[in-house]
Amino acid sequence: MAEQTAHDESMATPIATSAQDRIPLKLQQSVIGLLFIINSLIIDYFFKGSDSLAAASAMIGSLLLMIPILIRAGKDILSAQLTINELVAIAVLAAFTLQEYKIAGVVAFFMLIGEFIETRTAEGARASIESLIKLTPTKARLILEGSEKEVAVHELKVGDRIRIRPGDNIPADGKVVSGEASINQANITGESIPVDKKTGEEVFAGTVNLTGMLEVEVTRAGQDTTLGKVRNLILAAEKTRLPIMRIIDQYIGYYTPLVLVIAAMVWVFTEEPLRVISVLVMACPAAFILASPTAMVASLSAAARLGILIKNVGDLESAAKLNALVFDKTGTLTYGSLAVSRLSPVDGVTPAELLRTAASAEKFSNHPTAKALQFLAGEAELNLPDPANFKEFAGQGIQAQVDGRQILAGRSSWLKEQGLPESIDADLPEEEKEGASLMFIAADGRLLGWIALQDRVRDESRESLSLLKDCGIRRIAMVSGDRRPVAEKVAAEIGCEEVAAECLPQDKVEFVRAMREKGYRTAVVGDGVNDAPALAAGDIGIAMGAAGSEVAINTATIALMNNDLRRIPFLVQLSRSTRAIINQNFLFGILFIFVGVTFAAFGYINPIVAALLYNFGSLVVIFNSARLVRQGEHLEPFINQNQDTSEAAAVESTPASA
Repeated sequence: MAEQTAHDESMATPIATSAQDRIPLKLQQSVIGLLFIINSLIIDYFFKGSDSLAAASAMIGSLLLMIPILIRAGKDILSAQLTINELVAIAVLAAFTLQEYKIAGVVAFFMLIGEFIETRTAEGARASIESLIKLTPTKARLILEGSEKEVAVHELKVGDRIRIRPGDNIPADGKVVSGEASINQANITGESIPVDKKTGEEVFAGTVNLTGMLEVEVTRAGQDTTLGKVRNLILAAEKTRLPIMRIIDQYIGYYTPLVLVIAAMVWVFTEEPLRVISVLVMACPAAFILASPTAMVASLSAAARLGILIKNVGDLESAAKLNALVFDKTGTLTYGSLAVSRLSPVDGVTPAELLRTAASAEKFSNHPTAKALQFLAGEAELNLPDPANFKEFAGQGIQAQVDGRQILAGRSSWLKEQGLPESIDADLPEEEKEGASLMFIAADGRLLGWIALQDRVRDESRESLSLLKDCGIRRIAMVSGDRRPVAEKVAAEIGCEEVAAECLPQDKVEFVRAMREKGYRTAVVGDGVNDAPALAAGDIGIAMGAAGSEVAINTATIALMNNDLRRIPFLVQLSRSTRAIINQNFLFGILFIFVGVTFAAFGYINPIVAALLYNFGSLVVIFNSARLVRQGEHLEPFINQNQDTSEAAAVESTPASA
């Protein structure tokens, strides 16, 4: 795999270099040709009677400018293609044949400059995407037998241990084995606030270590890293084409013959060759052809900047037509991890004692409940002794000795089976009905109290659903495998009116299919791991938190690299803005060609003005599309580079930990 990666990198570099070299060469040739044309104009103006010298200079200049155009048109004809290149070639060749060398040269110059601007603009847009994803360093610090050795990144393999210093770009995906640091993950997740990483947590290739020294065990290297997959997906999406673009490709072959017929009619009725040349130049549909590609590349760039992976540009178009969304609950609308919501000790027991006893008894458990207790005990700085004789009963509770006392912690039904009174939950409030999971704690056969735990709703859930409604989404539903009281409590908290609870995976799929059968264009939003069938059932599947998740990246049609739900209304708005920009570009392109050809046919536009207008039309479309690049800036708050990054990281990590 490493050898393949190295090969891919070695193959990619020459191609990029040669592509960049060709454009300056063509530009240099164009400038030299223009200088000969200018020289002929100077001779005409200052040296009367030197017509032959001026003509020779203009002819040399026009030939230099025409050759690239004629070569390109010749290649099209040899490959049995009829494109707009032939229109330009015929126009400049006709002017040259009529010995209108200056006109032929100036028209060719402006056409070449137009091509140069279009090419550089397209490459610049693609480069802005590449800059987001070509961030892996070329060297890595490999730790071998306690010493540090610098190696090429493509030599890394799974299981290697690497050292990452402050300021380093992380060369491969891996898990932190020692050290703590703040990591800027904006290149992967689109989140501008750094995130704290400590032992056991995952880091991604292409992200930046801001503070602290880390030792990381490589879990994915080369093209297998999250960054590698992101790069391949974005570049694949950039190459895909919208349905309307495919239709244009299908019929563009008929366009050139039609224009030639119109030019022939102009010649028949006017017998003025300059009008024919103007018609041919104005008929070049550069603005029309650029209408969609420039908008799509700008949209992909804006989406990639915010950590939104769009596998196919057709999915971006489909997002504009959405009118229904189905959300999974756990891990999507909620954080997917339990947090203690209430401590309720019996008389004579303090909340701290209840928490210390429960957290100590659960210390050796990997259950989410145990992790929630450990987290809160850590926040309270409680000293937790190791339990003795620890036993865990799956789905029921745990049994252990803490400070010499026999501790039971678990469901009320299980504690009753262990001999506690039947009345231990007689006077409970309505927490369980409202969606909390309850853990009862007893010591030496005596109830100490109970602890309520809940999966906390994401802070931005309500705001995101409200924004979706403002976008015109008519139906928003939440599906969950949890009990109905739990699901309804979450739905009420976030403002979701439709709830489907106690759903198995196949039930979620049926729910989505039923919604689509009613005519809704439906997107399904889930975590991409256990929601794969439902994601595949929707018109669009959106996987959240896909960073590092191979399943999520491969399953969904669109993957969000972070868990910010506000990306979803932004995606809908971006899609609609893109569609509006494309429609504007197409309308402008059609009107521009129609009006331009009409004016040229009636003699109001000469060939040089036509060439100038050709470039003007292309630039209007390019700059109109470029407006999309700035979409989503409101989701990127300004971060003062001088502020304490550890504080910023703490702000980011607190909600997820809670």
